[in-house]
Amino acid sequence: SSSEEDEHSPGPAAGPAAEQRRQERLRRFRELHMKRYEACKLNSQEVVEEDKRLKLPPNWEAKKARLEWELKVQEKKKECAARGEDYERVKLLEISAEDAERWERKKKKKNPDLGFSDYAAAQLRQYQRLTRQIKPDLEQYEKLKEQYGEALYPTSDSLLHGTHVPSKEGVDRMVADLEKQIEKREKYSRRRPYNDDADIDYINERNAKFNQKAERFYGKYTAEIKQNLERGTAV
Repeated sequence: SSSEEDEHSPGPAAGPAAEQRRQERLRRFRELHMKRYEACKLNSQEVVEEDKRLKLPPNWEAKKARLEWELKVQEKKKECAARGEDYERVKLLEISAEDAERWERKKKKKNPDLGFSDYAAAQLRQYQRLTRQIKPDLEQYEKLKEQYGEALYPTSDSLLHGTHVPSKEGVDRMVADLEKQIEKREKYSRRRPYNDDADIDYINERNAKFNQKAERFYGKYTAEIKQNLERGTAV
């Protein structure tokens, strides 16, 4: 009937609304397409950059930062030279108090002893450590200068044997230092005595040390397996 056709037929405003929805979908589709295009473009650029980075040396970033820093230093030196200023002085004036304190703390924490390399290096470290502990007595030095004069500064022709008598305080300091060295030396690890009754499960001394370390760390896990192997009951 005509009444039923009027109910199902779209109204006059249905046409513009459908067109508006269509335009909105097309706009969103174009935006998604542009985003996809930008993503592909960025991915391609990143692939090219990554390929360039992989072809560079492994320490290129550190070298690049070092070269940039050296260029800045050279430019700063030229600027200071043009102004007639001392570059080292200008550099120190630009350092903050916090940075200076942090560097000083790092210097104090730094351990100059890098371990044993040879006996000459060990002797040099010992000499430097002992000389750092020396606190000169300036008053005694002035008295000796007045007493001996030029003879206090010997030459190759001077005869020094038997002319110097150390003071009691100096002897006490030397004795105290020697006792301290002996006490420290006693704390060092000593070579373990060889046990003749122990089982020989090594082929040389290096292998014996390796077996001892392995036993210390894994012995409790392999004790049962070792006992089975000794009894011949291992599966």
